[in-house]
Amino acid sequence: MSDIAHLRKSYERAELSDDASHADPLHQFGKWFDEARKSEVPEPNAMTLATVSGDLRPSTRIVLIKDFDERGIVWYTNYDSRKGRELGGNPYAALQFHWVELERVVRIEGLVEKVSDAESDAYYASRPLDSRIGAWASPQSQIIESRSVLVTSAAKYGAKFLLNPPRPPHWGGFRLVPERWEFWQGRKSRLHDRLQYRMGESGWLRERLAP
Repeated sequence: MSDIAHLRKSYERAELSDDASHADPLHQFGKWFDEARKSEVPEPNAMTLATVSGDLRPSTRIVLIKDFDERGIVWYTNYDSRKGRELGGNPYAALQFHWVELERVVRIEGLVEKVSDAESDAYYASRPLDSRIGAWASPQSQIIESRSVLVTSAAKYGAKFLLNPPRPPHWGGFRLVPERWEFWQGRKSRLHDRLQYRMGESGWLRERLAP
């Protein structure tokens, strides 16, 4: 048996009781996200995005949450990227946050839609200049010959737009509208706490899942 099989950790940092959790999953997420930020875990805004292609093959990648409210979870990307194309064909997706130091995971599933042009314009304008140029320079997910292709493209668009590049028409935000949430808190003996929220006829239903 390899040494990998013996890698284990006992999760004993916290618990997630029914009484201590919020009845609204958005409020529960906001509480945990705030605690992750205050705990200074590395990149608390990093989340895994899972999509499915037209031939039903799943794929995942890390993206960064840029906003969340009662409408859903927002991130920004190139709409022509692999994830953008897959969401165009199948708008259902899943997100996952893993805050290792806090022994916590949040899973979110739902329908994805594009944010408004106004929202995309506002966020794009807030980005550093190099990032705004990069949105023009990178044909995201396409095969390129070498890194020099990116450097040359960035120089071209930098010279073209100078300090005021407009938002590329192929770049903007997505919003996942949650239909299901799960909050996972690691516990001792692998008897983890798992609270699931799913939308019922009269609002969110909170249920405990076996680990």
